[in-house]
Amino acid sequence: MSIWNSHFECMARDELQQLQLERLQATLNRVRRSVTFYRRLFDQVGLVPEEINSLEQLAKIPFTSKTTLRQSYPYEMFAVPLREVVRLQCTSGTTGEPIVVGYTRNDLAHWTEASARILSAGGVTKDDVVQICFDYSLFGGGLGFHYGAELIGASVIPGSNLDPARQVVIARDYRTTALVATPGFGLRLTAAIRKKGLGPADIYLKRGLFTGEPFSEKTRKQIEDELNIKATDNYGLSEIVWPGVAGECEEKKGLHIFEDQFIAEIIDPETEEVLPLGEKGELVLTTITKEAFPLIRYRTGDITILDTSLCKCGRTLIKMKKVAGRTDELVTIKGVRFFPSQIEHIFSRIEKVEPHICVVIDRRDGEDIVEVLVEISEEIFFDEMKKLQELKSRGEREVHQDLGISVEVKLVEPDFFAREAMGRRLIDKRERK
Repeated sequence: MSIWNSHFECMARDELQQLQLERLQATLNRVRRSVTFYRRLFDQVGLVPEEINSLEQLAKIPFTSKTTLRQSYPYEMFAVPLREVVRLQCTSGTTGEPIVVGYTRNDLAHWTEASARILSAGGVTKDDVVQICFDYSLFGGGLGFHYGAELIGASVIPGSNLDPARQVVIARDYRTTALVATPGFGLRLTAAIRKKGLGPADIYLKRGLFTGEPFSEKTRKQIEDELNIKATDNYGLSEIVWPGVAGECEEKKGLHIFEDQFIAEIIDPETEEVLPLGEKGELVLTTITKEAFPLIRYRTGDITILDTSLCKCGRTLIKMKKVAGRTDELVTIKGVRFFPSQIEHIFSRIEKVEPHICVVIDRRDGEDIVEVLVEISEEIFFDEMKKLQELKSRGEREVHQDLGISVEVKLVEPDFFAREAMGRRLIDKRERK
């Protein structure tokens, strides 16, 4: 069995948009009635939910931001009484300030189905053994994939946060066929397999579903080649739902957004104007099925592009391209504006360099200094110094040529980012001075 909801995933665009409008109207009425923030917001702009009679009119409504959610901590954004909330989870985002997200039983059913659809799009069926390498914690990703896989009928191994060496033993002995993890963990797993003297023929993996951090094509190819699997990307966020917002099918031509549950927009992050399809900007999401924690025009902070081109898989859902960066990662150095992802893309062209970078910005004697920490592959880290210096110089040169900024490259050992940078692509020390 796979979860292929052709009724929604292959629906004609005009029918899908009518469904979205009806669910949007119901959601607007719910939040106006039950959430003080939205009631005041709608009154301020003179918005009457019944008068929203087209999806284009959604642009009349002001945005919801992460700041709003933090100011409403813990329960002020809930649209149902706490007695109807059967699950509480949280996210700290990038600042450590908590946001509590609640789910009704119906919300959990929608989330479970969306997670199952993500897995199915990536090729998972009831015949798979799915090993989930996400911590089963308040952040929810592990649980989401777990219940989705069980709905499909697959066998599930809650690998949680065991170290890669132990995960390799489990994958080999239990004959895991589908891996769910971050791309970084996927790379660490390949290193652990090599360290044990094993290869793809010694394990049974066929596919991997990756999420939780940037996922370049170089990373994908490396994981696919070393594990001999198909690797797909998916997208979600704890404030909305993770996993379950969007996922790649096996065509790998973009991430299908489940539009029966979400309305997606792209805006200019500075002017806040809605951008036409095909233009790069900030992703904004509106939930249209959530009961406990509905969000209207939520600014995700993620930079991407929406694409309506047809997919060979048969899904008619709009697609989003891989996230290209975050609005809170936009950096200005001596008048040059860039995202860390642009530097990451530059280094992805260089052999022997892993697709993990972290940009560290500091201020010394009144001048902004940019240091780029770059993880390099195991086979070269302990090699001759001359090769390391050549890699360092090439990276500095290509960043200057492409972006017009001077950086100092520091090569770091494998696993540095898992231990020290914790997945961050930007550390701006200027904010602390």
